[in-house]
Amino acid sequence: MKLFAPAMKIAAFVMLMWGSIMLLPAMLSLDNWAESLDFIGSAATCYVLSMVFYHYGRKTPKNLQPRALFMITAFNWLLLCLTGALPYWFSDLDIGFTDSLFESIAGVTTTGSSIFSSVDDLPDGVLLYRSLTQWVGGIGIIMVAVAILPSLKIGGMRLFRSEFSEWSQLDAGRISKIAAHIIVVYVLISLACLLAYRIFGMSWFDAVNHMMTTVSTGGFSTRDNSFGYFNSSHLQFVSSIFMLLGACPFLLIVISFEKRRFSLLQDRQVRLLMNLAFFNTLIITLWRIYQVQDPDILRILESSAFNTISVITTTGFASENYGLWGTMPVMILCFLMFSGGCSGSTSGGVKLFRYQLLAIFMKEHTLRSLHPGITAPRTYNARPIGDDVLVASLAYFFFVIVSWSVSSCLLAASGLDPITSITGSLSAIMNVGPGFGDTIGPVGNYSSLPDSAKYVLSIDMLLGRLEFLALVIIFTREYWKW
Repeated sequence: MKLFAPAMKIAAFVMLMWGSIMLLPAMLSLDNWAESLDFIGSAATCYVLSMVFYHYGRKTPKNLQPRALFMITAFNWLLLCLTGALPYWFSDLDIGFTDSLFESIAGVTTTGSSIFSSVDDLPDGVLLYRSLTQWVGGIGIIMVAVAILPSLKIGGMRLFRSEFSEWSQLDAGRISKIAAHIIVVYVLISLACLLAYRIFGMSWFDAVNHMMTTVSTGGFSTRDNSFGYFNSSHLQFVSSIFMLLGACPFLLIVISFEKRRFSLLQDRQVRLLMNLAFFNTLIITLWRIYQVQDPDILRILESSAFNTISVITTTGFASENYGLWGTMPVMILCFLMFSGGCSGSTSGGVKLFRYQLLAIFMKEHTLRSLHPGITAPRTYNARPIGDDVLVASLAYFFFVIVSWSVSSCLLAASGLDPITSITGSLSAIMNVGPGFGDTIGPVGNYSSLPDSAKYVLSIDMLLGRLEFLALVIIFTREYWKW
């Protein structure tokens, strides 16, 4: 019980917050009392769990050890996903627990995959709840990436431990201060996105929902055709701006506010993110113009930019079926699924800094092959890079490849075709959402997949969101012997 006590203390607050969030769609559904009761019942379950967890976790020590942080991270994310499935399961939507859990995990992990074949027919309360799960999941993963993963030396995230001196120690007061700053920035960006969507033509309801799923780079939409429904270049431009902002390091945005200085473009990750968006948009646009007779160049440029940014940031919005653009654009977008945004952002993917670290390592290895005695400073954003950071990053890549290979084989064993199996597992691990092919492509959904495939993809989404080790390690024998 001592091992679970810190996780339960945090879970008491998380369940209290989660239950209160479920009351928002309940209020929206007051004209349909049965639907409203589904959310009220789910909220009541969360409140009961909150009291139980508080009772068992109230004697937690203030100074937390890494072992406790692993349990806090895994326990609370699994709990969010399980309780997040309750409103779907209690509803009259006629979906079972497997589909409810899949939709919940896709929301909380901001992946954006969905089992609903017709979003247009869903009640407003359910649509709002789907968006809320992604908005909350977005801020949640920022906190995990900034406060917990660096402390656990996961995936090279320790490199960013010194981004802000207040994070150097796991002191509750300091963490609370910077966490509050990040939440304020997250809310301000969300409000700006909401107003921009409303100004350029969305209804208030659509604007609220798409704001939450844009800033969180989640990708849930209130329309079956996603952004294709609105057919607006202005809305696509606004969405592209805020998807890129969501993929930037939020801690760096906080630092910019603190120092009254715009620091984003000084970061190597952010510069690489912008370059990837620009050059891949250019390549895809030129390819599509070359392939089409008498093309509408401006429309092609707009759709290429929007969908490319959506894939790079792992958001998952679509303005059209980009699977029909041709072989080369599809291959480019498939590889871009690997990229993701920056560390400490809401986006999924590998994260760009790991590619940059790998490039530094390869350059160093090449030089040492030619000149064995050479010593050169190894830095990233003017900070020294330790061997532990490189090893952790390489370990992360190993987890990605192994997980992708195993889950692709498991999906194929469940009866899925190779394209669906390979791209489905990749999009789940990278938390992108849509895959490729007729079934799970940008205009498809995951409803027709067998339950076994949905469970595999659910595990993939959690593994990718928690960067593998934070979840895997609690299932090892060594963790419980420690």
